Amino acid sequence: MPNWDDMRIFLAVARGESLSRAGRVLRMDPATVGRRIARLEESLGAALFAKSPQGYILTEAGAELLDPAETAESALATGVGAVTGMGAGLAGTIRIGAPDGAANFLLPQVCARIHEANPDLEIQILALPRVVNLSKREADMALTVSPPQTGRLTVQKVADYHLHLAAPEGSGITRLSDLKTRPVVGYIPDMIFDKELDYLSELGVTRVQLASNSLSVQLMLMRAKGGVGIVHDFALPFAPELRLILTGEIALTRAFYLVRHATDRGSERLTRFAEALSQGLRAEISRLEAQASDR
Repeated sequence: MPNWDDMRIFLAVARGESLSRAGRVLRMDPATVGRRIARLEESLGAALFAKSPQGYILTEAGAELLDPAETAESALATGVGAVTGMGAGLAGTIRIGAPDGAANFLLPQVCARIHEANPDLEIQILALPRVVNLSKREADMALTVSPPQTGRLTVQKVADYHLHLAAPEGSGITRLSDLKTRPVVGYIPDMIFDKELDYLSELGVTRVQLASNSLSVQLMLMRAKGGVGIVHDFALPFAPELRLILTGEIALTRAFYLVRHATDRGSERLTRFAEALSQGLRAEISRLEAQASDR
Protein backbone atom coordinates (compact mmCIF):
# COMPACT_ATOMS: atom_id res chain seq x y z
CA MET A 1 0.00 0.00 0.00
CA PRO A 2 1.52 3.36 -1.02
CA ASN A 3 2.18 5.82 1.81
CA TRP A 4 1.06 9.45 1.80
CA ASP A 5 4.49 10.73 0.77
CA ASP A 6 4.19 8.67 -2.43
CA MET A 7 0.77 10.20 -3.11
CA ARG A 8 2.12 13.69 -2.50
CA ILE A 9 4.78 13.16 -5.17
CA PHE A 10 2.25 11.61 -7.54
CA LEU A 11 -0.04 14.64 -7.22
CA ALA A 12 2.79 17.09 -7.80
CA VAL A 13 3.80 15.37 -11.06
CA ALA A 14 0.17 15.03 -12.19
CA ARG A 15 -0.39 18.77 -11.67
CA GLY A 16 2.95 19.99 -12.97
CA GLU A 17 3.15 17.49 -15.84
CA SER A 18 6.92 17.45 -15.48
CA LEU A 19 9.51 16.18 -13.01
CA SER A 20 11.23 19.56 -12.83
CA ARG A 21 8.05 21.50 -12.01
CA ALA A 22 7.07 18.87 -9.45
CA GLY A 23 10.56 19.06 -7.99
CA ARG A 24 10.29 22.81 -7.49
CA VAL A 25 7.00 22.40 -5.63
CA LEU A 26 8.33 19.52 -3.54
CA ARG A 27 11.82 21.02 -3.13
CA MET A 28 13.30 17.83 -4.46
CA ASP A 29 15.75 17.02 -7.24
CA PRO A 30 13.87 16.01 -10.44
CA ALA A 31 15.84 12.77 -10.63
CA THR A 32 14.67 11.90 -7.12
CA VAL A 33 11.09 12.66 -8.12
CA GLY A 34 11.49 10.33 -11.10
CA ARG A 35 12.85 7.52 -8.93
CA ARG A 36 9.99 7.90 -6.45
CA ILE A 37 7.39 7.75 -9.24
CA ALA A 38 9.08 4.66 -10.67
CA ARG A 39 9.01 3.05 -7.22
CA LEU A 40 5.33 3.90 -6.82
CA GLU A 41 4.50 2.45 -10.25
CA GLU A 42 6.41 -0.72 -9.40
CA SER A 43 4.54 -1.12 -6.10
CA LEU A 44 1.18 -0.71 -7.86
CA GLY A 45 2.13 -2.80 -10.88
CA ALA A 46 0.89 -0.11 -13.28
CA ALA A 47 2.31 2.80 -15.26
CA LEU A 48 0.85 6.05 -13.94
CA PHE A 49 2.39 8.44 -16.49
CA ALA A 50 3.23 8.41 -20.16
CA LYS A 51 6.11 10.60 -21.35
CA SER A 52 5.11 12.82 -24.26
CA PRO A 53 6.36 16.03 -25.93
CA GLN A 54 3.93 17.88 -23.63
CA GLY A 55 5.43 16.29 -20.51
CA TYR A 56 4.23 13.62 -18.09
CA ILE A 57 0.62 12.77 -18.95
CA LEU A 58 -1.57 10.56 -16.79
CA THR A 59 -2.27 7.11 -18.11
CA GLU A 60 -5.67 5.49 -17.58
CA ALA A 61 -4.35 3.97 -14.35
CA GLY A 62 -2.99 7.35 -13.24
CA ALA A 63 -6.31 9.04 -13.93
CA GLU A 64 -8.05 6.40 -11.83
CA LEU A 65 -5.69 7.17 -8.94
CA LEU A 66 -6.02 10.96 -9.17
CA ASP A 67 -9.44 11.41 -7.54
CA PRO A 68 -8.73 9.14 -4.54
CA ALA A 69 -5.37 10.85 -4.04
CA GLU A 70 -6.97 14.30 -4.08
CA THR A 71 -9.68 13.13 -1.70
CA ALA A 72 -7.01 11.85 0.69
CA GLU A 73 -5.16 15.18 0.37
CA SER A 74 -8.33 17.09 1.21
CA ALA A 75 -9.07 14.84 4.18
CA LEU A 76 -5.55 15.38 5.50
CA ALA A 77 -5.87 19.16 5.05
CA THR A 78 -9.19 19.09 6.88
CA GLY A 79 -7.58 17.22 9.77
CA VAL A 80 -4.71 19.67 9.94
CA GLY A 81 -7.18 22.54 9.75
CA ALA A 82 -9.10 21.06 12.67
CA VAL A 83 -5.93 21.30 14.73
CA THR A 84 -4.52 24.61 13.48
CA GLY A 85 -7.52 26.54 12.28
CA MET A 86 -10.53 25.97 14.56
CA GLY A 87 -11.21 27.73 17.82
CA ALA A 88 -8.26 30.01 17.16
CA GLY A 89 -6.70 32.07 14.39
CA LEU A 90 -6.06 30.54 11.00
CA ALA A 91 -2.56 29.24 10.31
CA GLY A 92 -0.52 27.73 7.51
CA THR A 93 -0.33 28.92 3.90
CA ILE A 94 -3.25 29.81 1.62
CA ARG A 95 -2.76 30.93 -1.97
CA ILE A 96 -5.45 32.80 -3.88
CA GLY A 97 -5.31 33.42 -7.62
CA ALA A 98 -6.97 36.46 -9.18
CA PRO A 99 -7.02 38.64 -12.29
CA ASP A 100 -4.70 41.58 -11.86
CA GLY A 101 -7.45 44.15 -11.24
CA ALA A 102 -8.60 42.38 -8.10
CA ALA A 103 -5.05 41.35 -7.20
CA ASN A 104 -3.75 44.93 -7.35
CA PHE A 105 -6.62 47.03 -6.08
CA LEU A 106 -8.68 44.82 -3.74
CA LEU A 107 -6.82 41.82 -2.36
CA PRO A 108 -3.88 43.65 -0.72
CA GLN A 109 -6.14 45.57 1.68
CA VAL A 110 -8.49 42.62 2.29
CA CYS A 111 -5.73 40.08 2.84
CA ALA A 112 -3.77 42.46 5.07
CA ARG A 113 -6.78 42.78 7.36
CA ILE A 114 -7.29 38.99 7.43
CA HIS A 115 -3.61 38.53 8.28
CA GLU A 116 -3.83 41.13 11.04
CA ALA A 117 -6.51 38.99 12.68
CA ASN A 118 -4.57 35.75 11.96
CA PRO A 119 -0.83 36.48 12.36
CA ASP A 120 0.13 32.81 11.94
CA LEU A 121 -1.50 32.69 8.49
CA GLU A 122 0.65 33.06 5.37
CA ILE A 123 -1.37 34.50 2.45
CA GLN A 124 -0.05 34.36 -1.12
CA ILE A 125 -1.69 36.41 -3.91
CA LEU A 126 -1.14 34.97 -7.39
CA ALA A 127 -1.87 37.68 -9.98
CA LEU A 128 -2.28 36.28 -13.49
CA PRO A 129 -3.76 37.68 -16.73
CA ARG A 130 -5.52 34.36 -17.28
CA VAL A 131 -7.72 31.85 -15.49
CA VAL A 132 -5.92 30.15 -12.59
CA ASN A 133 -5.77 26.36 -12.95
CA LEU A 134 -7.07 24.94 -9.68
CA SER A 135 -6.92 21.37 -10.98
CA LYS A 136 -3.13 21.71 -11.10
CA ARG A 137 -3.21 23.30 -7.65
CA GLU A 138 -1.77 26.60 -8.82
CA ALA A 139 -3.79 28.06 -5.95
CA ASP A 140 -6.13 26.96 -3.16
CA MET A 141 -8.92 29.17 -4.51
CA ALA A 142 -9.40 31.74 -7.24
CA LEU A 143 -11.40 34.83 -8.08
CA THR A 144 -12.89 34.81 -11.57
CA VAL A 145 -15.14 37.13 -13.56
CA SER A 146 -17.10 34.25 -15.10
CA PRO A 147 -18.32 31.15 -13.26
CA PRO A 148 -16.46 28.12 -14.68
CA GLN A 149 -18.62 25.62 -16.53
CA THR A 150 -16.39 22.55 -16.28
CA GLY A 151 -14.23 20.83 -13.68
CA ARG A 152 -14.79 19.47 -10.19
CA LEU A 153 -15.20 22.91 -8.63
CA THR A 154 -17.43 24.77 -6.20
CA VAL A 155 -18.44 28.29 -7.16
CA GLN A 156 -19.98 31.11 -5.16
CA LYS A 157 -20.77 34.64 -6.31
CA VAL A 158 -18.95 37.18 -4.16
CA ALA A 159 -20.12 40.60 -5.36
CA ASP A 160 -21.03 42.78 -8.30
CA TYR A 161 -18.69 45.60 -9.29
CA HIS A 162 -19.09 48.50 -11.71
CA LEU A 163 -17.10 49.96 -14.58
CA HIS A 164 -17.30 53.26 -16.45
CA LEU A 165 -15.34 55.27 -18.96
CA ALA A 166 -12.60 57.38 -17.43
CA ALA A 167 -10.21 60.02 -18.70
CA PRO A 168 -7.78 62.54 -17.19
CA GLU A 169 -9.38 65.50 -15.47
CA GLY A 170 -10.12 68.30 -17.91
CA SER A 171 -10.33 65.98 -20.91
CA GLY A 172 -13.22 67.98 -22.34
CA ILE A 173 -15.12 64.82 -23.29
CA THR A 174 -18.84 65.58 -22.97
CA ARG A 175 -20.38 63.24 -25.55
CA LEU A 176 -19.64 59.90 -27.18
CA SER A 177 -18.45 61.47 -30.43
CA ASP A 178 -15.62 63.17 -28.49
CA LEU A 179 -14.00 59.78 -27.94
CA LYS A 180 -12.69 59.86 -31.51
CA THR A 181 -10.30 62.65 -30.52
CA ARG A 182 -8.55 60.64 -27.76
CA PRO A 183 -6.42 57.48 -27.88
CA VAL A 184 -8.37 54.49 -26.61
CA VAL A 185 -6.77 52.35 -23.89
CA GLY A 186 -7.82 48.72 -23.41
CA TYR A 187 -6.90 45.05 -23.50
CA ILE A 188 -4.83 43.49 -26.29
CA PRO A 189 -7.70 42.06 -28.37
CA ASP A 190 -6.26 38.58 -28.94
CA MET A 191 -5.22 38.20 -25.28
CA ILE A 192 -8.62 38.75 -23.67
CA PHE A 193 -8.96 35.55 -21.63
CA ASP A 194 -12.59 36.00 -20.58
CA LYS A 195 -15.48 37.35 -22.65
CA GLU A 196 -16.60 39.44 -19.67
CA LEU A 197 -13.44 41.54 -20.14
CA ASP A 198 -14.23 42.41 -23.75
CA TYR A 199 -15.71 45.76 -22.77
CA LEU A 200 -14.77 47.84 -25.80
CA SER A 201 -16.23 45.54 -28.46
CA GLU A 202 -19.46 45.64 -26.46
CA LEU A 203 -19.37 49.41 -26.96
CA GLY A 204 -18.61 49.11 -30.67
CA VAL A 205 -14.97 50.22 -30.37
CA THR A 206 -12.89 48.42 -33.01
CA ARG A 207 -9.47 50.02 -32.54
CA VAL A 208 -7.34 50.20 -29.39
CA GLN A 209 -4.34 52.49 -29.82
CA LEU A 210 -2.78 51.78 -26.41
CA ALA A 211 -3.20 48.21 -25.18
CA SER A 212 -2.01 45.88 -22.44
CA ASN A 213 -3.11 42.56 -21.01
CA SER A 214 -2.80 44.18 -17.54
CA LEU A 215 -5.44 46.48 -16.09
CA SER A 216 -2.77 48.18 -13.98
CA VAL A 217 -0.74 49.02 -17.09
CA GLN A 218 -3.88 50.31 -18.81
CA LEU A 219 -4.48 52.63 -15.88
CA MET A 220 -0.92 53.95 -16.09
CA LEU A 221 -1.26 54.49 -19.85
CA MET A 222 -4.38 56.57 -19.29
CA ARG A 223 -2.62 58.62 -16.64
CA ALA A 224 0.50 59.13 -18.76
CA LYS A 225 -0.97 59.66 -22.23
CA GLY A 226 -4.33 61.23 -21.63
CA GLY A 227 -6.19 58.28 -23.08
CA VAL A 228 -9.72 57.17 -22.40
CA GLY A 229 -10.80 53.67 -21.42
CA ILE A 230 -13.02 51.48 -19.30
CA VAL A 231 -11.96 51.51 -15.64
CA HIS A 232 -13.16 49.54 -12.64
CA ASP A 233 -14.74 52.05 -10.26
CA PHE A 234 -12.83 50.42 -7.40
CA ALA A 235 -9.51 51.20 -9.13
CA LEU A 236 -10.22 54.89 -9.65
CA PRO A 237 -9.16 56.04 -6.15
CA PHE A 238 -5.65 54.80 -7.02
CA ALA A 239 -5.48 57.11 -10.06
CA PRO A 240 -6.17 60.65 -8.77
CA GLU A 241 -5.67 62.20 -12.23
CA LEU A 242 -8.64 60.31 -13.72
CA ARG A 243 -12.33 61.09 -13.59
CA LEU A 244 -15.41 59.12 -14.58
CA ILE A 245 -17.01 60.44 -17.77
CA LEU A 246 -20.26 59.87 -19.66
CA THR A 247 -21.66 57.85 -16.77
CA GLY A 248 -25.18 58.31 -18.07
CA GLU A 249 -24.32 56.79 -21.45
CA ILE A 250 -21.93 53.97 -20.49
CA ALA A 251 -22.18 51.86 -17.32
CA LEU A 252 -21.16 48.23 -17.03
CA THR A 253 -21.68 45.69 -14.25
CA ARG A 254 -19.64 42.55 -13.74
CA ALA A 255 -19.22 40.09 -10.85
CA PHE A 256 -16.48 38.27 -9.00
CA TYR A 257 -16.87 34.55 -8.25
CA LEU A 258 -14.86 32.60 -5.70
CA VAL A 259 -13.90 29.17 -7.03
CA ARG A 260 -12.54 26.24 -5.03
CA HIS A 261 -11.69 22.65 -5.82
CA ALA A 262 -14.61 20.37 -4.96
CA THR A 263 -12.43 18.13 -2.83
CA ASP A 264 -11.69 21.08 -0.52
CA ARG A 265 -15.28 21.74 0.51
CA GLY A 266 -14.77 19.76 3.73
CA SER A 267 -11.84 21.93 4.81
CA GLU A 268 -12.96 24.10 7.73
CA ARG A 269 -9.78 26.14 7.42
CA LEU A 270 -10.32 27.05 3.75
CA THR A 271 -14.02 27.66 4.33
CA ARG A 272 -13.30 30.10 7.13
CA PHE A 273 -10.77 31.91 4.98
CA ALA A 274 -13.19 32.00 2.03
CA GLU A 275 -15.90 33.54 4.23
CA ALA A 276 -13.53 36.22 5.54
CA LEU A 277 -12.27 36.91 2.03
CA SER A 278 -15.78 37.26 0.56
CA GLN A 279 -16.93 39.59 3.33
CA GLY A 280 -13.79 41.66 3.01
CA LEU A 281 -14.10 41.96 -0.77
CA ARG A 282 -17.72 43.11 -0.59
CA ALA A 283 -16.82 45.78 1.96
CA GLU A 284 -13.75 46.96 0.04
CA ILE A 285 -15.58 47.18 -3.30
CA SER A 286 -18.31 49.22 -1.64
CA ARG A 287 -15.80 51.54 0.06
CA LEU A 288 -13.72 52.21 -3.06
CA GLU A 289 -16.70 52.62 -5.37
CA ALA A 290 -18.16 55.20 -2.97
CA GLN A 291 -14.88 57.13 -3.16
CA ALA A 292 -14.96 57.01 -6.96
CA SER A 293 -18.51 58.33 -7.13
CA ASP A 294 -17.59 61.31 -4.92
CA ARG A 295 -15.03 62.58 -7.45
